[in-house]
Amino acid sequence: MKRRRLIQAAALLIGIAAFTLAILVIPRVRLEAPPPSFLLHDRRGAFLGEVAGAPEADFGYWPVDPLPPRVVAATLAIEDQRFWQHPGVDPRAVARAMRDNLRTGHRTSGASTLAMQVARMQRPASRTLPSKVLESLTAIGLTLRYPRAEILAHYLRIVPYGNRIHGISYAARRYLFKPVADLSWAEVAFLCALPQAPGRTNPYDGEGRRRAVKRARKILDLLHARGEMTEAERAAADGELLRLRPPRKQTRSPDALHPLLQLTAALRAAPPDDPLITTTLDLSLQEALAEIVADSVDAWSARGAAQGALVVVDRRTRAVRASVGSVGYLSPGGAIDYARTPRRPGSTLKPFLYALALEQGHITPATILDDLQRGPGGIGNADRAFLGPLLPRRALANSRNVPAVQLLADLGLETGYALFRRLNLHDDRLPASHYGLGLAIGGMPVTLQDLVAAYGALASDGDWRPLTWLSEDPGPPMSLLSAATARQIAGFLSDPMARLPTFPRMGLSEYPFPVAVKTGTSTDFRDAWAVGWTERYIVGAWVGHPDARPMKRLSGYRGGAWLVRQTIAVLHPDGMTGFADVGFPPPEGHAPVPLCALTGRVATDACTTTSREWFVEPPIETCAAHRRVLVDRRDGTIATAQTPERFRSLRTFVSLHPRYAHWAAREGLPTPEQPTPAQAQLSVSSPLHGTVVYRDPEIPESRATLPLRATVEPPVDVVTWLVDGVVFAEVEAPYEVRWPLVLGEHVFQVVARGRRSSGVTVVVQ
Repeated sequence: MKRRRLIQAAALLIGIAAFTLAILVIPRVRLEAPPPSFLLHDRRGAFLGEVAGAPEADFGYWPVDPLPPRVVAATLAIEDQRFWQHPGVDPRAVARAMRDNLRTGHRTSGASTLAMQVARMQRPASRTLPSKVLESLTAIGLTLRYPRAEILAHYLRIVPYGNRIHGISYAARRYLFKPVADLSWAEVAFLCALPQAPGRTNPYDGEGRRRAVKRARKILDLLHARGEMTEAERAAADGELLRLRPPRKQTRSPDALHPLLQLTAALRAAPPDDPLITTTLDLSLQEALAEIVADSVDAWSARGAAQGALVVVDRRTRAVRASVGSVGYLSPGGAIDYARTPRRPGSTLKPFLYALALEQGHITPATILDDLQRGPGGIGNADRAFLGPLLPRRALANSRNVPAVQLLADLGLETGYALFRRLNLHDDRLPASHYGLGLAIGGMPVTLQDLVAAYGALASDGDWRPLTWLSEDPGPPMSLLSAATARQIAGFLSDPMARLPTFPRMGLSEYPFPVAVKTGTSTDFRDAWAVGWTERYIVGAWVGHPDARPMKRLSGYRGGAWLVRQTIAVLHPDGMTGFADVGFPPPEGHAPVPLCALTGRVATDACTTTSREWFVEPPIETCAAHRRVLVDRRDGTIATAQTPERFRSLRTFVSLHPRYAHWAAREGLPTPEQPTPAQAQLSVSSPLHGTVVYRDPEIPESRATLPLRATVEPPVDVVTWLVDGVVFAEVEAPYEVRWPLVLGEHVFQVVARGRRSSGVTVVVQ
């Protein structure tokens, strides 16, 4: 009875032990490996960096498929000669190890099979007897569950080769710069010598390399003894092993850290099939532009600039050639990638509004846009000046705020906002009303990379594509604009004459070959932007401060355009030496027509300023505002029959719409004398009805005034201004006067020749 109980107890203990072992072993009987890491090169094969497949992981873990015969032979010769026969644990090796260890009194050899090593590498543990037992049982389980070749391939995928490198496929790339299938016998032996003691056989260390070569010779001897190599192959491999030079340790460029980090996130989110990555980047260009950004921002430090960014993409494919995210990763604020940081883009969004207006037929190249006074919302121009009547070409090239804001108001805020969504400039998280009409002048933050991608639609006949980092294949585009519209905008932005008078000739935006450029400056000079494109590249630049401090009048023209110009000089060194062409291709099927710059009508000989614009159906109405008459040079009056011939001269007069009277007078345009009519059409052009004026308490009362302007058609000699029904002033053309601000609600009217305009109500607070 007692014996039976002992047997039952023993059986119970054995059962418990078996169950415990099963609980511990079964979860381990699987082949596990971290995700493969990525080895990145630029488009010309230069080393960019290595990226772990998961945070805090080591590098490598590349699958080995198919198994190279030389690698298989060398690995089994040195690590597990009876791999194909034993059940995961080799009894002969265990007996031999026990004998050798007992003979010497300490551990001199091990008996680990490849399956046991796989078990240990997947679940590292201290080298104790229980751990060894668990490792052996796991190895047996792996051998029962998986084919031997699969276990061998897994071993070759996860085994360490030093320097955080795992797997022979990755080791071949990092140490010998070639695929594992192309390794010679000597190279295979050299790599297979590393896993036994990776820390002591470091190929980057002279002594470590000597140890690796010594062990590699042992592997070659074993291969020859096993009949895997001929005598000639053995001799050749031994000679090659002696000539094998220490590998050059490749290090990542500090100038490419930001794109490397951006690619890291993208690759981990959507791992490609091939972990050997050839990017679209050009490392030499990246490093050259990083130096330009650092030097330029350093030169502007006295103006408050502290950081800058540059992006260069291929115009046709949108492949990113360079993306400089800061002046240096270790600089103050330099860890932030400003190429991907939303900032306010200033006037760089205006070209898209003009393109949309052209596309929808809201304007044509002949439409006159007014730059006469503050636009909707009280938005004015950055230079606080007004240029009068402007063709779209000049309005955009001069980057006038007033026409752009009025254009957005006419198109509709939601319409413009929808275009920016299609251009991937925002994600619709905020409504258009959040930005209001300030959207036209850069009120909506964007990133430099997204802005450059959006400009791709203007630079490539209306086709938008996302930026690519891993492929030169552009894929199908999204057509957002017609080719004709995109080419019109390119013509506007590449015309140096159209930029006058705001931007000078031969300045930073002018090139000796076709380049379209648009600059942008955010409020208080917090951000300086520029985007330019050539027939081959699109370049975007940003300059500012990490905490968005105002800079000292460092504008997009002085900062961003400088960086774009320096970059284009690197990209087109031959183009900067001479005149290559006069402009981008015009819209297909369009014909050029000279227009009067002030009226948008077909120019005559009398027109003083003209602009060549492109049309499918040319306009036929000629300019009637300019006319030439004979004047008496002595007093400037109209010449008569009595005026001697020698005192007669031809002079051009301009007769514009009355709403331009104030601007024309300020500009000194010669206007003809006209008889005063009995009746006139009157209107108050400034201030606008419903305007709310906030009085600045810091401005002296004598200077706190509101400009009053009137439109009179046809013109009269004198008009009378009424404020709250009381005569305020009588003024001549151009009918402007300033009214001292008085708190409260007021009504303004203008009176002439028995006619009275409708009242305009203004509230002064």
